[in-house]
Order: sequence, then structure tokens, then C-alpha cells
Amino acid sequence: MYLSKEVKAEIFKKHGEVETNTGSAEGQVALFTYRIAHLTEHLKKNRKDFSTQLSLQKLVGKRRGILAYLYKKDIERYRAIIKNLGLRDIIK
Repeated sequence: MYLSKEVKAEIFKKHGEVETNTGSAEGQVALFTYRIAHLTEHLKKNRKDFSTQLSLQKLVGKRRGILAYLYKKDIERYRAIIKNLGLRDIIK
């Protein structure tokens, strides 16, 4: 499996302060970004996999929603996670 317990723990430790803090917005955005990158690579090889394409679109929407929440609540945390993950600033 591409997303093992160890990989998840490492993502949450790096972006959510501690590995047990799985509910932090930064940790969730980092996890979604990792999953989006994996699905994007899968779709490059399998162009007609429409169920994966739908899942990818849903994940991107969830990540955007969490980023919009961070933008409204604490813009400094939003800017930090955008810079840390190398994402574009999509919320205007």
C-alpha cells in the first residue's frame, strides 16, 4: 500500500506538530497533497481511469475547502502551509 502508517505518521509529525494530531488543518492539507500527487501519477499512466479521476477532483475540493478555512481563520498559518508544500495561492 502506498500510504502506510509510518508515512502518515511522518506527514503529521512534519506538518501537524506531533504525529497524533491528525485533525490539524495543516496535517490534513499535507496528507491530501500527498494523496493528490499519487493519484496524479496514476492518472498519467491510466488516462481512462475515470473513478480515480473523480476521486482526485473530490480530494482537490476538500483540500481547497480546508485552505479556505485557514485563510479566513488564520492567514499566517495559511501562508506558512502554502509555502511549505509549494502550492499556489488560489484563494483571492
